[in-house]
Amino acid sequence: MASIYSVADFLDLLRRRLRLILAVAFLGTVASVWFALQQQPVYSSTAVIQITRPTIAGELAPSTVEGSSARRIQLIEQRLMARGTILEIVDQLDLFADQPGLLASEIVPMMRRSVSLTGTAAAREGASDDGAISVLSITANMPTRAQAQAVAQEFSQRTIALSRSTRLDQARETLSFFNEKETALIRDISALEEELANFRYENEVTLPGIIEMRGTEIASINESLLELARQEIEIRKVAEEAAATQRTAYAERIRKDYETQVETLNAQRQLLLDRRAEMEASLELTPEVDRQLASYERRHQQMQSELEVITARRAEAEVGFRLETASQGERLTVLEPAPLPDYAVGGGRKSLALKGGLVSLVLGVIAAFAMDLRHPVLRTSAQMKRETGLSPVVTIPVLKTQPKGLAHRLRGIWTRRSARG
Repeated sequence: MASIYSVADFLDLLRRRLRLILAVAFLGTVASVWFALQQQPVYSSTAVIQITRPTIAGELAPSTVEGSSARRIQLIEQRLMARGTILEIVDQLDLFADQPGLLASEIVPMMRRSVSLTGTAAAREGASDDGAISVLSITANMPTRAQAQAVAQEFSQRTIALSRSTRLDQARETLSFFNEKETALIRDISALEEELANFRYENEVTLPGIIEMRGTEIASINESLLELARQEIEIRKVAEEAAATQRTAYAERIRKDYETQVETLNAQRQLLLDRRAEMEASLELTPEVDRQLASYERRHQQMQSELEVITARRAEAEVGFRLETASQGERLTVLEPAPLPDYAVGGGRKSLALKGGLVSLVLGVIAAFAMDLRHPVLRTSAQMKRETGLSPVVTIPVLKTQPKGLAHRLRGIWTRRSARG
């Protein structure tokens, strides 16, 4: 059976249980004030860092630092939240100096809970999300205003320094890798060329350019041999005509000239034949030597192609390193420095005590209502009619025949003594 059906019933409940409500509210308020005094105030300061895109378009000067800014910020956060870094910051800023008994295993989790890095995603370009971040917020919650500002500033400065050093180190390592690769390839090509030269010398193999030159020379010798044969035919024809048509003395002289010229042509022919035989012998290769030469040429061509690719990438890496050195790539700048907070987070101790007092008052009302539910009583004629359907004829108020108050008792004793007197 409930006891509250209207506003009047509720007001009557408050009047009847006023002492209980005030007692609960008082005790709760005292407990809230004590609890608030035990709590340390927490001040919050936030530094805002802007992540700017490279000043030169990636198509014109591509950067060698791969990965999205969100992933790089995550890696930086992991390095900032490392145990060694946190303890270094605590020693540098002299944090928790008022609590000398704190252990390192207690300080590290407290700092990790007190500092947070939050990134704001940049506007998308198209339908895909490239993981770019435009703004990074670093918030520090500390027991004093100065500590909150100092911690936020220190973490923001370290974030910017780590971002720059990370990008610079990655660009430097990329350039160093391609430099070493290019140097190694040049060294290997030189060694291969030297090995090929030794192989040609040992097997009496001429160079490819000389082979072409000797082929051209053999063709020229063949043409010279043909010219000598044509000249011999013409000389023989003249001698035969002279022997047939001229006098014997003249024909004899022509025959001797013919024999002299033929001897000269034969000598020239023999020289040309010997030279051609020498050239052809130098061009003859065994199958094994030919296979080895082809293998050397193939390896040399592959290494040259690889060198061209490495050289091009080394040039790109050098451009990327120069961009990072000149701070022309992606960089972090402080958009809003960490301010000195004016108020504690959540309103401070006063707000906590006030909230506790209000909650205690509500608990007092709830306790009064619980007491009424524990002892349900029909207190008014309206409640009687609503619960039973019967209208009471007479309502007898509660009469206090025995005054319980001390003042009433003293007044009664004084009245009795006066009557006796």
